[in-house]
Amino acid sequence: MNYDVIIIGAGHAGCEAALAAARLGARTAVFCLSLDTIANLPCNPSIGGSAKGQIVSEIDALGGEMGKAADACTIQSRTLNRGKGAAVHALRTQCDRNAYHLYMKQCLETQAGLEIKQDEIIDIMIESGAVKGVRTRLGLFYSANAVVIASGTYLDSKIHIGEQSYSSGADGVLPAAGLSASLAAAGIHLRRFKTGTPARVHRRSIDFSELQEQSGDDTVTPFSFDYGGILENKVPCHITYTNEKTHAIIRENIHRSPMYSGRIKATGARYCPSIEDKLVRFSDKDRHQIFIEPMGLDTDEMYLQGVSSSLPVDVQEAFLRTIEGLENAEIMRYAYAIEYDCCDPLDLYATLEFKEISGLFSAGQFNSTSGYEEAAGQGVIAGINAARKCKGQELFILPRASSYIGTLIDDLVTKGCDEPYRMMTSRSEYRLFLRQDNAPERLADIGLELGLLSRERFEVFRESQEKIQSEIKRLKKTTAKPTAELNKMLEERGTTPIVNGVKIAELLRRPQICYEDLAQVKLDDSGLPPRLREKVQIEVKYEGYIKMQLEQIKKARGLEEKLLPAGQDYREIRGLSIEAAEKLNLHKPLSVGQAGRISGVNPADVAVLLIWLAAK
Repeated sequence: MNYDVIIIGAGHAGCEAALAAARLGARTAVFCLSLDTIANLPCNPSIGGSAKGQIVSEIDALGGEMGKAADACTIQSRTLNRGKGAAVHALRTQCDRNAYHLYMKQCLETQAGLEIKQDEIIDIMIESGAVKGVRTRLGLFYSANAVVIASGTYLDSKIHIGEQSYSSGADGVLPAAGLSASLAAAGIHLRRFKTGTPARVHRRSIDFSELQEQSGDDTVTPFSFDYGGILENKVPCHITYTNEKTHAIIRENIHRSPMYSGRIKATGARYCPSIEDKLVRFSDKDRHQIFIEPMGLDTDEMYLQGVSSSLPVDVQEAFLRTIEGLENAEIMRYAYAIEYDCCDPLDLYATLEFKEISGLFSAGQFNSTSGYEEAAGQGVIAGINAARKCKGQELFILPRASSYIGTLIDDLVTKGCDEPYRMMTSRSEYRLFLRQDNAPERLADIGLELGLLSRERFEVFRESQEKIQSEIKRLKKTTAKPTAELNKMLEERGTTPIVNGVKIAELLRRPQICYEDLAQVKLDDSGLPPRLREKVQIEVKYEGYIKMQLEQIKKARGLEEKLLPAGQDYREIRGLSIEAAEKLNLHKPLSVGQAGRISGVNPADVAVLLIWLAAK
């Protein structure tokens, strides 16, 4: 059987890669260990969060599927960090786990040009440094011009629960046992990372009267920019805390944790620590927060976010029952840690193609990242480029300054990572520009040009932009008169009354004033829906800061456009430090901008490169 593109794995990276490749006209096949785990949410069935919500909106703006799937399966939604600036506002939804899987499975099944196959890939066939196809556990060979590895946490994976260890993938799915050897033989540098998950408990065993209820937003914001319906919160979440009794049990048994007994050698995510790690790293804290969140509408499983663990079963049962509301907890699934093989992302170009193997791409946790959203964002780019490779088109690089997805990939391929990489807003120097609300403004044109975002969806975005710009123009043009009603509102909000007429935009720029206040005094007659009003408000309030950031991006773009020749031996360039020449030869940067972000390449080296290029 011949395909243009083959995707290995149908998790969040694999699904997005498969859909992107097929939608761009490539004959595509996606292989998975089990059809029942397509787009599985093996940890918390939530989508979004800080920086992650921005990534989901970017996937949606490019023409990907995760935002639509999350909207279709939302059971509770909250925008985080409302009390902070717009740059860190982030949508997070609790999804119905089973519904999400079924939505994405159906999406793959109905996509033209895409076939789904349940079989394990154990070998990637490579000839003369280029991909030729794959071989499966069933002994079948499939030829392909491009292959995307999206194996998640399944490569030679091992589960750890206390003193017990066994080969397995997440949720009891068999591990991918054969592919690692093939990849190593092809020269791909593999290393071991780990992640983990907390226990799930039965709803009936929780005393909700002792817990703090956490409701969703009054008005639910969708991820997808053209969502036409009304989303509603269907369930509450709850909060409880660990205590000194909890901590005492864990400390007494911490030597039984495979992380502390030395049985796990792999590196875990710093920003998603187990409860054991929290007690060691934050020993001054007398309690840690736990979010109790439903797994779906048709199940009584409840997820305990905040107490990920690999402690033995008896210890898990003991410490959970010291927690308020969980005194009678019935554990349905025990917490565990999982080790798996992944690649060194420094072996990749920013296109997510391996530098030494033409046509081989990778995405997701195999690239040393963590998180559903980070995986899906890479999947879109890998799928786009796999399809373009087959068509002989120039491969696509999403600029760092354009998005969190671009930042994520640039960090991976220029800086690398020594632990599972997790996106945070602090990782971007352009975070005021890379907001969740303006993802379509930043990326819809790119999605349309690539052919992934449909013309119909783009027109919805364009019409929204026209309404937003029209309203901003009205606010800047229209004068508000100093009426008694207006000044009373201003005083109530803690800001100075006006004596002379001022433009409405000037009032909205005041930190104390929002769109709802303008409506109260009849200065908002736009008729815009809440989502567009918020966008107008952000644009007006942060106009000066946004202009400054755009100037920074413009300057940085100049270095990104100064391309470096392929195959250059940097030891031949006089003036470069020895370390810089070694790092440049190792990483093979595509541009001066990328070269400057490599560890060991300093500003003086960048200046040498610029002079050298000018003299060529």
